[in-house]
Amino acid sequence: MAEDQYYATGKRKSAIARVWLRPGKGNVVVNKKNLEEYFGGGDDFKKKIEKPFALTDTAAKYDVYATLRGGGKSAQSEALRHGISRALLEVDAEFRLTLKKAGFLTRDPRVKERKKYGKKGARASFQFSKR
Repeated sequence: MAEDQYYATGKRKSAIARVWLRPGKGNVVVNKKNLEEYFGGGDDFKKKIEKPFALTDTAAKYDVYATLRGGGKSAQSEALRHGISRALLEVDAEFRLTLKKAGFLTRDPRVKERKKYGKKGARASFQFSKR
């Protein structure tokens, strides 16, 4: 691995983000598109993704190159945030306490429960009829 490149993987539900941090001006490229182009015009995704940089005061120091796969846009943005946070730990281990307090290093374990046989969904049953 190159000296000036940091890699980490972030996950949320079934979304997986592979994240590379490189010294730069703060550009974010996701699946070969810029951030606004990939996630649309919503400001919520951008705020969510840039939060680890804001907490560690590294906002315009690194460019982010990421590949996202699986899940929806919300899960992908949180997976990207998780990946960025983990990559920032490789940059400087001093960020650990700050990112841990914000909850960005914990992988959210909630995933969709599988459908069970004889049931309509994971837990929902068919309507009971006595007659």
